[in-house]
Amino acid sequence: MSEQTLEKIYEPKAVEEKWAGHWASCGLTSPEENSKKPSFSMVIPPPNVTGALHVGHALNSTLQDILARYKRLKGYNVLWLPGIDHAGIATQNVVEKQLAAEGVTRHEIGREEFLKRVWTWKEEYGGQIFKQLKRLGATCAWERTRFTMDAGLSRSVREVFVRLYSEGLIYRGDYIINWCPRCHTALSDLEVLFEETEGSLWYLKYPVKDDPLRFLTVATTRPETMIGDAAVAVNPADERYRDLIGKTILLPLTGREIPVIGDDSVSIEFGTGAVKITPAHDFNDFEVAKRHNLPAIKIMDINAVMNDNAGAFKGLDRYSARKKILSGLDGLGLLDKTEKYKIMLGECYRCEAVVEPTLSKQWFVKVAPLAAPAIKAVEDGVVSFVPKGWENTYFDWMRNIRDWCISRQIWWGHRIPAWHCKDCGHVTVETTDPSECAKCKSKNIEQDPDVLDTWFSSALWPFSTLGWPDRTEDLKRFYPTSVLSTSFDIIFFWVARMIMMGLKFMEAPPFKEVYIHALIRDAEGQKMSKSKGNVIDPLVLMEAYGTDAFRFTLAALAAQGRDIKLAEERVSGYRNFCNKLWNLARFTLMNIDAEGVDNPDSGAPFDDADLSPADKWILTRLSMAEDEVSDALDHYRFDDAARTIYRFVWHELCDWHVELSKQDLWGDSGIERKKTAALVLLRVLKDTLKLVHPFMPFITEEIYSKLPGAEKLGILSAGFPVGAKTYPAPAAAMDKVMDVIRAVRNIRTEMNVAQGAKVECICFSKTGIIKAGEEYIKRLAKVEKLVVSEAGQRPKDAVSALAGAPGDNDVIEVFVPLKGLIDFEAEAKKLNKELQQAVDESASIEKKLSNQGFLAKAPKEVVEKEELRLKTLGEKRFKLEASLDRIKELGA
Repeated sequence: MSEQTLEKIYEPKAVEEKWAGHWASCGLTSPEENSKKPSFSMVIPPPNVTGALHVGHALNSTLQDILARYKRLKGYNVLWLPGIDHAGIATQNVVEKQLAAEGVTRHEIGREEFLKRVWTWKEEYGGQIFKQLKRLGATCAWERTRFTMDAGLSRSVREVFVRLYSEGLIYRGDYIINWCPRCHTALSDLEVLFEETEGSLWYLKYPVKDDPLRFLTVATTRPETMIGDAAVAVNPADERYRDLIGKTILLPLTGREIPVIGDDSVSIEFGTGAVKITPAHDFNDFEVAKRHNLPAIKIMDINAVMNDNAGAFKGLDRYSARKKILSGLDGLGLLDKTEKYKIMLGECYRCEAVVEPTLSKQWFVKVAPLAAPAIKAVEDGVVSFVPKGWENTYFDWMRNIRDWCISRQIWWGHRIPAWHCKDCGHVTVETTDPSECAKCKSKNIEQDPDVLDTWFSSALWPFSTLGWPDRTEDLKRFYPTSVLSTSFDIIFFWVARMIMMGLKFMEAPPFKEVYIHALIRDAEGQKMSKSKGNVIDPLVLMEAYGTDAFRFTLAALAAQGRDIKLAEERVSGYRNFCNKLWNLARFTLMNIDAEGVDNPDSGAPFDDADLSPADKWILTRLSMAEDEVSDALDHYRFDDAARTIYRFVWHELCDWHVELSKQDLWGDSGIERKKTAALVLLRVLKDTLKLVHPFMPFITEEIYSKLPGAEKLGILSAGFPVGAKTYPAPAAAMDKVMDVIRAVRNIRTEMNVAQGAKVECICFSKTGIIKAGEEYIKRLAKVEKLVVSEAGQRPKDAVSALAGAPGDNDVIEVFVPLKGLIDFEAEAKKLNKELQQAVDESASIEKKLSNQGFLAKAPKEVVEKEELRLKTLGEKRFKLEASLDRIKELGA
C-alpha cells in the first residue's frame, strides 16, 4: 500500500522550492554525452545582464520549458542552452549612474578602471534573472550557461569580424548614422524608436542670387540644420522651378552660396516642391549629396550642440539654435509661414533622447551579400516561421536592408579588433592583438576605441555557444538547433542576423523553425507600460497563485497570431485547476490504500474482461488526449494543448470518471472489481501527470513522487504516456450513457425537481446501446426506474429531451414523467413572476441603450456591460418561456 500521503491543501511555495532544487541537481536537464537518442536543441534568447523577469520573459521561458520537458518525456536528448547578454549601452548606463552618484564620470576614472567597475557590477548583480527563471521552473542546462563576453564567445566574435573584414564585408567609412547625444554612441536603425509627434513645418524663403525679387521657398521640420545646407533640390519635371536648376541661392544667416540642383527623388507634392539638402544631418540628403558631389557640413558636436561650422550659433543646443534661427529669419522677412505637422520623432531605445542623424566615421557590415541566402532559406522553407505570416515581415525588411552600422562609441562591449598605425595610416585587423603594423611594421599602433554593437555577438549565439570556431561534438549534435522561440520585435534585431551569420559561417541556418509568440497586454487589451500603471509583475502573480497556475494561464492564452489579454482572474481560475488535480490525486491515493493496491505499475495492458464500461471509456479518452496534446505541441499550438488537458482532467476524468468509478470503489461489486477500478484510476492519474507535467511541473512532480512505483528521478525519467489500448465501441456507448444522464439532470434542473427525489426515465433508442450503463444512469441521474425500448407512446405528463448530437445514428429520446414530483400550478406562477421581472429589467436597459446622451457620455466598458446584461436577460427569458410552455402543457 502507499505509505505516502498528500496534504489536504496544496501549498505551492514549499513544493516549488523543493522541486526547483531537484531539477538543478538530478542531471535530467542536461544532455547526455554520446547519446543515441534523437537531439532536440534550443538556445534561450539571452536576457540582458541588467534584466529582471517581466511577463514577456515569463511567457517565452514557459513555452520553451514546455517544449524542453515534452521532448525529454518523448525520449529526445535535449539541450536548452541558457545565457546572458552583456547589453552594452544598458549596462554602461547603469554603472555610469553609480559613478554619477559618487560625483565622478567614466572619463575621469579612465577606460580600464571603468571596465573593472562594470565587471564587478556584473559579477555582483548580473544574472539575477536566472534565479527568477529557475523559480519559474525553467529546466535549462544551467551548468552550460554562456555570457556574450566570456572567453569563448569573445574568440568567436573576433574570428567572425576578421573573416568578414578580409572578404570586404566589413568596412569603415563616413556615413550618416543615428547618433544619441546622451549615450554618445551610434545606433542602428533598429535601435531607434519612432513615435508620431505633433510638430511644425516651417516655410523658409531663400533669396535667388542676381534676382533680388525672387525667392525659393523650402519647407522643413528641422530649421536648425539649414546652417549646414549644401544645396536646394527640385524635381527636374517640376515646371515651376525648371529655370532655376543650375542657379545659385544665397543661404540666409550664413553668407554662403549654394546651388539649385535637379533630382528625381524630390516629391513635387510635398511642401513647396523645393527641399533643402543637408548632407551631414539627413539620411536622404546624404544620398542626394553623393549623387551630386556636394560637401557635407557637420554643424553639431557629440552633444547635439552647434559647433564652429554653425558660426554665430556656436555653443547653442539644437533647440535653442532653432529658436534663434527662426527669429533671425522672421526679422529678415524670410519666414514665410508655419503649419502644424505630424512628424515621426526618433528616440534612443535606451535613454529616450531624441536621436540626431549625423555624419560620422563608423564600421559597417555590407549586408546585401549576406541577406540574399538568408532570404532564399526562408523562401525555400529551410527556415519556417510560425505563424507563417511573420515571414512577410522578415521579407519586407530583408529585401530593403541597408548596411549595418556595428560600431558603438562606448567602452563596455567587444572592442573592435582593429589597430590604426599612426605612422602609415594602415589598419591592421587580427584575431590576436598585434604588436606592430601589418604593413610598415611600426610599433606605433593603437586599437580602435569603439566597441561592437551588442547584436553583433548575439547574431553568433546559436553556434558560438556550441564551441565555434572549433568543430566540436556539440556543434555536430545540436546545430542547427530545432526551434527558436522569440518575440516579433526582434525579428530584425536578432532573428534575421542569426540566419545570415549561421548560413555564412556554418553553411546551415541556425534553426529549422522560428516560433513567434504573442504580445502580452493587460486585461483590456492595452499595451503594458509604467506610465499607464498597468504593468503586471509575474513574480507577484506566482507568489499569490503559485507558479503552475501562472504557467498554465500563459500557455492557455498563447494562441498563434493573437495577442494575450492577461487578467489576474484567469490565473486565479487556473489555481482552482491545480486544486482539482491535487484533490484527484488525494482521492486516488485514498482508494489505492483502501483496496490494498501494492505496485500496479508493471505497465502491462489490462485484461479486457476485467474492465468496466467506465474504465474502457476513460482509457480511450486518455489515449485521445495524449494524441491531441502531442499533435498540438508538435505544431506549437500551446493553447490547444492546454485546452485539451483542462477538458480531460476537469470534465472527463474528474467530473465523469471519478463519479462513475465510485460505484465500483464504494459499492458491493466485489474485491477484484474494486482493485481493478483502483488500478485503472492510478494508471490514468499517472499518465495524466505526465501529460500535464510540461505545463505544471511542480504540482505534477509532487503528486507523482507519492505514487507507488514512481521513478525515483521523477516524471522526466518516466517518459511520455504511450497510447494505451482504446475501446471505440464501448467508449461510444458510454458517451451515450452520459448524454442520457445530462438530459435527465437538465430536466430535473429546469423543472425544479427536488434534489433528493427519484424519477422514472423512459428512453427510446434504436440500438439499446445504453443498456450496459443502466446502473450509471440510475445512480448519477437519481433514476429509480429505467425503461429502454426502441420506440413507443410518449408517456403522459412527461418532459422530454434528446440525448446525442443531430446526425447521430441513434439520437435517444429521453422522457421523465413529473406527475407527483412538482406542483404544476405553483411552478407556473413562480415562472411567470421570474419572467415578468426579466421583461421589466430588459425594458429598462433597452431604454437606457436607446438614449443617445447615455451612449455619448458613458464609458465604453459601462455600455458593454449593459449590452451583456441585456443579452443575458434575453437568454434567461427564452429559457423561462420554454419552461413555462412545458409546465402549461403538462398541467393541461
